[in-house]
Amino acid sequence: MNENIFKRNELLAQKVIKGLESRNMSGYYACDREAALAQALALIPEGASVTMGGAMSAHEIGLVQALKQGNYHFIDRDAYADKRAAMLAAYDADVFLSSANAITEDGEMVNIDGNSNRVSAIAQGPKRVVFIVGMNKVCCDLDAAMKRARNVAAPINAQRFGLNTPCAKTGACMNCKSPDTICCQFLITRFSRHKDRIHVILVNDSLGF
Repeated sequence: MNENIFKRNELLAQKVIKGLESRNMSGYYACDREAALAQALALIPEGASVTMGGAMSAHEIGLVQALKQGNYHFIDRDAYADKRAAMLAAYDADVFLSSANAITEDGEMVNIDGNSNRVSAIAQGPKRVVFIVGMNKVCCDLDAAMKRARNVAAPINAQRFGLNTPCAKTGACMNCKSPDTICCQFLITRFSRHKDRIHVILVNDSLGF
């Protein structure tokens, strides 16, 4: 990575971390994927029950593989015949893994969901939520974060899942009411009432969508 980009990301991450701390959330900066993996594992006690939404970023830093191979109770919803049972198990988990569709420089996070299991677990249930967020998802303000979530993350995910939505065909949000829409629930995480519950690892890399 270009040295100037690396320095810019580091400085920007520190600004985001201050914003998170002002919102009763914890932030960390990881200089690369390996550092992000180490930081995530430091936040997850051995023996903990761990589950996740569809966080590609957790896969990309090697966290999911490490949890499956380590001394953790990883609730893998892909291994469940009853997907609803796996989703419900998330609410009583020790740790829930997620990413963010976008995060502002002041520490507000935006997430959009179709089944809503991810945004509901972020809001309430699991004892701890650990976010893995690439610096590509940092936006200047909440309006820009919402636009990124709707016009970048949502169309890519709709295409990834093979959904029949206008955004999957055009690459941009059409504010649709398609039966396949994944923009069913919007969650803005602006403050955590429970200290030490939400932890955000900002990674000096482009992760997820």
